[in-house]
Amino acid sequence: MIDAVGNPQSLLLLGGTSDIALAIAGKYLAERPARVVLAARATERRKLAAEQLRAAGAEVSEVDFDAKDMASHPGMLDRAFADGDIDVTVVAFGLLGDAEEMWQDHAKAVELATVNYTAAVSVGVALADKLKKQGHGQIIALSSVAGERVRRSNFMYGSTKAGFDGFFLCLGEALAPHGASVTVVRPGQVRTKMTEGIGKAPLEQTADQVAEIAVDAARKGKDLVWAPAQFRLVMAVLRHIPRPIFRKLPI
Repeated sequence: MIDAVGNPQSLLLLGGTSDIALAIAGKYLAERPARVVLAARATERRKLAAEQLRAAGAEVSEVDFDAKDMASHPGMLDRAFADGDIDVTVVAFGLLGDAEEMWQDHAKAVELATVNYTAAVSVGVALADKLKKQGHGQIIALSSVAGERVRRSNFMYGSTKAGFDGFFLCLGEALAPHGASVTVVRPGQVRTKMTEGIGKAPLEQTADQVAEIAVDAARKGKDLVWAPAQFRLVMAVLRHIPRPIFRKLPI
């Protein structure tokens, strides 16, 4: 169970090699030891992530997770929950890709949509069933400001995050009567392995900065938070710009 100050005894990282997911786990582990289930593909990166978590004081188990193999998701979660309840689940898997290539390459476009949206719904529905049965638990779902108003410059990625965002916000509403909750986190560009090679962006954050915001929001029971907070005002303005003007903006 989550203690009085919001620290969990158990964590599940879906996309467990994500820099932000590992930073979130690190924030919790800095307060108290916890059991962490690392769900990711069986790679060297997963092995290194497990070592990092153990060094931070976690009891770590590893579960094979392939986002595109949706038939395997319920069984994967059965294994993740095999040692007991999960207090906090971080949904942190996804693809970015080259924005211009994505809408012109059929296979890559379908893969992006499958991983970022369809797979997220798949694990979200299966995870919701687990949380309803245990009667408690939190989900931290890592969305993006790119989904708030989809831009021409990255519309494939943004459209998948728009769907992801809407699904998890309403999943939180559906789970509330069952004692569980969802916190959707909307970062801007984050300096991680995923964004290597991309130039610096306004209001760019590190994984640790996003993790700090995400953990604080989850502890306070917020259903939605921006990272950094200034993006809430930026996006409030952008949402109301008429489309003929919006499409001419250099964003």
